[in-house]
Amino acid sequence: MSGAAYQFGTLSFTLEDGALRHLRCDGREVVRQIAFLVRDRDWGTIAPSLGPVAEDRQPDRLRFTIPMRFETGDGALAVTVTLDVSAGRLAMRAEGEVTGRFETNRAGFTVLHPIDHVAGAAARVTHSDGALEQGAFPKLIDPWRPFMDIAGIAYRADRLDVSFAFSGDTFEMEDQRQWGDASFKTYNRSLDLEWPYRLAQGAYPAQEVVVAWEEATEAPADTPARDDALPEDARFPETALVLTTAEAVALTRHPQDLALVAPQRILCHADATAGPVEEAFAAFAALQRVCPEPSYDLELICAFVEEDPEPELRAHAAAYETSGLAAASLFICPSVDRQSTPPGSDWPACPPLARIHDAAARAFTDLPRGGGMATLFTELNRKRPPENGLAFVTHGLCPIVHAADDCSVMETLEAIPHITRSASAICAGRAYRIGPATLAMRHNPYGSRTIPNPEGGRVCMTDDDPRHRAAFGAAYVVGLATQLARGGVSVWTPAELYGPRGILPDPGATAEAYPLVSVLRALADVAGAPVHRAEIRGGIAELEVGTTRLRANLQTTAQDGLASHEVTLSQIVPTDQRR
Repeated sequence: MSGAAYQFGTLSFTLEDGALRHLRCDGREVVRQIAFLVRDRDWGTIAPSLGPVAEDRQPDRLRFTIPMRFETGDGALAVTVTLDVSAGRLAMRAEGEVTGRFETNRAGFTVLHPIDHVAGAAARVTHSDGALEQGAFPKLIDPWRPFMDIAGIAYRADRLDVSFAFSGDTFEMEDQRQWGDASFKTYNRSLDLEWPYRLAQGAYPAQEVVVAWEEATEAPADTPARDDALPEDARFPETALVLTTAEAVALTRHPQDLALVAPQRILCHADATAGPVEEAFAAFAALQRVCPEPSYDLELICAFVEEDPEPELRAHAAAYETSGLAAASLFICPSVDRQSTPPGSDWPACPPLARIHDAAARAFTDLPRGGGMATLFTELNRKRPPENGLAFVTHGLCPIVHAADDCSVMETLEAIPHITRSASAICAGRAYRIGPATLAMRHNPYGSRTIPNPEGGRVCMTDDDPRHRAAFGAAYVVGLATQLARGGVSVWTPAELYGPRGILPDPGATAEAYPLVSVLRALADVAGAPVHRAEIRGGIAELEVGTTRLRANLQTTAQDGLASHEVTLSQIVPTDQRR
């Protein structure tokens, strides 16, 4: 029973793989999702096997009974989820049993609250001891946890008074916009407790989530306003592609591959923990002699195993000078900062970022330098670069951290304006770069590896998502470009050159270029051009830059003259030249 849609009076929702999604009252979203979820020790989602779903529809209520079974190693968790829906109220309850050795980072209910009309809204939290806390959902993205020890929470959004009650465990909230999700997430078990942990055999403690809503009698004076106007001076950013050392060597032999997109910049990835940086610098220098046109931005991952970062940086600087590479900029990131430091975790051994960047200024005296994170905005928000001495700030994006179904991936585009506003505040006037920003994950900050995907499915945190190479990938890139066009970004890096996250499967295979190539070429051609229109409405992304218009259907069904995930390119007369 996947993706079944239901209507019950003024309510609409879907049930998908045992989860309630998109509960709406008269078209207004009350809940984005409620699901009983289980995470493994790498924070990967364990997909349940579902038993037959029983439905009982009565005039005044609708009930579903959903058997679910989660397996990991030699352990299993069998739960029965009961969903009751009535006018103005919804309850989900889970009871179950554990057998064998079952290890997990989290097991229980997760509630996703929408961000539209909610970000910035006042909230009242009831704690487990009955105490009340008056607060608000953060407007800019909160790097930590907005609310903790939640037994209940109430707020007003889109002319509805909404309340939640939680029982069966300790619940808290995180600002999921950090990871690109368009939601605030309330989840069970505090991150301050040890993880992974083992579930005790026998009966699993019952959990319940109760949601109630009613029409608000009046809107509060501080109702959050939408903040999505297109800046008058918006210009489309320059386009970059990521290259590793091996890919630089291959491109030197097949320089025609780069012409497919003709990016303004190349992001040169050099990892001092993976091998001698001398080889990487030499490979990029050799490529630069063959392909001199793009700017070469150096992304240098450093080991920093000693307390003093200066010796390592001076050694890297000497290797750079010897190579003959003429980089346009340098971004330095400690290797340990590619891994997440969640709340309650010990910070890894590493020199302070201010000390690292001071040492980099002395070692690389003539290069514009950037700070930030080689992974996601999450870590940039928690580990902010020093305010002085940096020319730009950067971070990556990945839309498959928490969910990987088609709908959830496209919904992450709603969070992009929230990310760019929050990151711009961190940039504080410095240039803002984003990348890599690929559908699949380059590096997993939350576990020991990216998740294998040999079957080509919809898998969270995988480094190989087949949709990148299909029409879906091209439509997603148009949606991403549409949102970034209003965000003040100076450079974006939407793909690698080769492989599962690239524009080509292999060097020289230009005849096998992926569908997103034509989109990236069109967007690279309009770098620096004025943005006339950039909006996503009803699942259609429309972007007008210079004399180019791109339209993309972000939905799986045909609409507005476009097939599923179809992209169209056309030439236009700019608005300011129309009569």
